[in-house]
Amino acid sequence: MMRSLFLHPPSYEGFDGGAGSRYQARREVRSFWYPTWLAQPAALVSDSRLVDAPAAGLSLDDVLPLAKRFELAVLHTSSPSFPGDVRVAEALKRENPDLLIGFVGAKVAVEPDRSLLASPAIDFVAREEFDFTIKEVAEGRPLATIDGLSYRDATGRVVHTPARVILENMDLLPFVTEVYKRDLRVEDYFIGYLKHPYVSLYTGRGCRSKCTFCLWPQTVGGHRYRTRSPAHVLEEVALIPKYFPQVQEVFFDDDTFTDDAPRAEAIARGLGKLGITWSCNAKANVPYETLKVLRDHGLRLLLVGYESGNQEILNNIKKGVRLDIARRFTRDCHALGITIHGTFILGLPGESRETIRQSIEFAREINPHTIQVSIAAPYPGTYLYHQAKERGWLPEDDDVHLVNDRGLQTSALSYPHLSGTEIFDSVETFYQRFYFRAGKIAEMVAEMARSPQMLKRRLREGAEFVRFLSRRQQA
Repeated sequence: MMRSLFLHPPSYEGFDGGAGSRYQARREVRSFWYPTWLAQPAALVSDSRLVDAPAAGLSLDDVLPLAKRFELAVLHTSSPSFPGDVRVAEALKRENPDLLIGFVGAKVAVEPDRSLLASPAIDFVAREEFDFTIKEVAEGRPLATIDGLSYRDATGRVVHTPARVILENMDLLPFVTEVYKRDLRVEDYFIGYLKHPYVSLYTGRGCRSKCTFCLWPQTVGGHRYRTRSPAHVLEEVALIPKYFPQVQEVFFDDDTFTDDAPRAEAIARGLGKLGITWSCNAKANVPYETLKVLRDHGLRLLLVGYESGNQEILNNIKKGVRLDIARRFTRDCHALGITIHGTFILGLPGESRETIRQSIEFAREINPHTIQVSIAAPYPGTYLYHQAKERGWLPEDDDVHLVNDRGLQTSALSYPHLSGTEIFDSVETFYQRFYFRAGKIAEMVAEMARSPQMLKRRLREGAEFVRFLSRRQQA
């Protein structure tokens, strides 16, 4: 095996762009997802090292000395961070001209030619699911013999090898917790709605839903949900209390963990026996009976993508959920004592001032415990991106600016009846109307009164949130 470095490159201060983050941007409060998509190939390559620079607070000067210690560097990139990641690759190459540098991530999977031509420092990019592609590179095989790669040949011509066959047996993947234990510090990872510290895992890949904006299913993971066996998942989860006794919660980061209800219930029963507190992503249509089984076996929180309070917008983005079903689901969660973190997106096709108002009122009505409000991001490779290009919702140039020069999310889309500035400003309005009401404030105060630890955390997050709003106003 080549001496291999897996690097999530330094970026904007506080930039959450790890391979697991659905929106690469600075957050309202300090947030870092685990770089699980990068940890997975690292687990396949013996004696490798994973460095997550943003979460660890490392600068380019901190990671440059690593260049001479490795033969292969694999960098995860994203559309917002790509220009900066290229500069990191060029600096590493100057430090060690013999270092073989490859990029992975949705950005390069859908734009391999353009990515390679961005800099001679990038020797190859890996497309599709790249775990075993990178393993074969690390084994020293000639690039021309490895499926799923794009690279430049001796003449500088870009060459694409055949697509890699999608991974069917997910149990072939080794445990990422081994890499977390070896290379990461769990205290570096924060999500406002999860207990701290937490650990996140994938129990499967792909998503049966067809949401037009969603990045991973349309670029890397695919729409068919392929899963690890419950026994394989539980074997890995059982290691977490041993490796990380300080961890308070396990989060399953599958796009929709609840898509396969019998499997979710089987895993839940195993988690209950292990005494694990856990949370997961869910679609707003899980039946009461399944919710009760999950709750009875350790489920604490569901991360639910409501996206909009307008049915026409949900239909436009092929969400596959009706508002009446979402309301029923939310009532069931409240009745069962399951906490909900609800996510909403402003600026999707069909958005107007009236639909924004409807989404705010819908959020206030169903009242999830916490919310996240994002701006519609047309990532290259998604249906939303192609739709926006065809209909003139994006600038004429080839670059899509999803974040500003400080890493804050911007509104790349604009419509004849609704400007990008209005969409951007409506995020702050949404947050204020949801959180700054007597009932919600009383709810948060009661939560802090019950727990000194939560009091300290919410005060810190409140200060960060105020700074976030201030930065947005200056943007």
